[in-house]
Amino acid sequence: MPSPLLATDGYKFSMAEAGWPLRKETFYASHRKGGLQVLPFDVENELRAALPVAGEGDWEWLASHDYEMGGAFRAAIADGRITVRALPKFSVFHDREPIFSVTGCSALVSWLEPLVLTWNYRIQVATLALFRPESLMEAVGVVTCEQQRALVLQTLDAVGVAAPGPIRVEADAYVERVRAQAAALVAVVGDPARIFEVGLRAASCLEQHLLALEGCKATGITRTSNVYGAKVKGLVPVGTMGHEHIQRYGSDEAAFRAMVERRHQRSSFLLDTFDTIASGLPAAFEIMAERKGARDSIRYDSGDKEVQYRHAAKLAKNYGLRPVQILEDGFDEKQTRRFEELRVELGVHADEQVYGYGGYLVAQTSGSPLTRDRVSAVYKLCQSGKSSTMKFGNEAGAGKQSVPGRPVLFRRSAGASGPFGLVGQEGEVAPAGYHLLETTGAVAANVAAARQVEAADLRLGLTAQTQALVDVLKTSAFGSKERA
Repeated sequence: MPSPLLATDGYKFSMAEAGWPLRKETFYASHRKGGLQVLPFDVENELRAALPVAGEGDWEWLASHDYEMGGAFRAAIADGRITVRALPKFSVFHDREPIFSVTGCSALVSWLEPLVLTWNYRIQVATLALFRPESLMEAVGVVTCEQQRALVLQTLDAVGVAAPGPIRVEADAYVERVRAQAAALVAVVGDPARIFEVGLRAASCLEQHLLALEGCKATGITRTSNVYGAKVKGLVPVGTMGHEHIQRYGSDEAAFRAMVERRHQRSSFLLDTFDTIASGLPAAFEIMAERKGARDSIRYDSGDKEVQYRHAAKLAKNYGLRPVQILEDGFDEKQTRRFEELRVELGVHADEQVYGYGGYLVAQTSGSPLTRDRVSAVYKLCQSGKSSTMKFGNEAGAGKQSVPGRPVLFRRSAGASGPFGLVGQEGEVAPAGYHLLETTGAVAANVAAARQVEAADLRLGLTAQTQALVDVLKTSAFGSKERA
């Protein structure tokens, strides 16, 4: 059945306002880690079934919460046309290989991200059932809600594995665990207004996330990135900017200016799409210096956040600014305590530092090991209009680096050598010894064949065409800084 228009993250609406809602774009999904995994459903059928539909009063409710959407966004949602390139049902894939890509109007294909990321749960259930069935009961014997239970049974049926026993739903216990975790965080920061919730993409399903919001609300937390959850639970939807927005514009400064010049609300500048210290922070502070009093914020993501935080403190002093600092990306109670110490040390006021929590509240309280963080499921913009794009980030090695263009997966043919898979581009001829992965056989045959692949070959490989795109984008992103 179609999804409610509001069932996405708040920043999807703000980014559409500051972007090009009708531009044709491509996003792709992958798991950065987790090893060999099994895809237990038909991706295209799932995507088409999940497309959004506006309900009565949705547009008015958005406008009343700082997300007034224009005609282009409405037309993109109403358009509904998508082109899907996906691995076939029952395919086996490995770390960072593209599972699927979807092309359509920017606002529409961007909107899908949070719901698509919840699919990692079903993939993990299927993988466990086929690779490690002895661990299945421990992972799925107790679930958070009826929808999650239905997903487990549906997935097991799809891969031909019987449920290992009765599956219990313990919703009240889950809500209490979330409440206790949230209460501990509130005790550390001293005020629930300094916390917001960002865990929709860490849940197994929408019903689970609504339960998590109940637990958060019981502690006084009133803000969430889940717009649908905010409406249903009487909370405030939040969110300004994600990596895709900066990727569209090709530079931090251009993207940041588009946000402040196309939306009248205050902005949150995401720093790490290219490089936090060399690019993100200087661009953010330059614009904030022009808007003193606007109460704009900076948001950290990948890399060594303490180093970045200290550097930001020096820059802020030089500019005479007191930005609001937003800390997310895997934060837990221990990290929160550390950054509260840093806040005091560097003279940042309490109301100038806020924290966003996702998986720590939603997934780590679920009782299941099958979390999004376990596989690092992502959905990334890879082409905007005619331009390929990628995220670099501040992680060591490949880290959070994404794949550009319109990726497809070439699988190694029997008897050939080289990486198990190569990431190529749509329309590219398969390299020698490889074939485009577009047909599949029995589940057991796929799993058995994959298990025989040498560990050394389970590395991400890029075709020459994909590597050339990466090289060009790296040069354009970092060349000017290297020459400076």
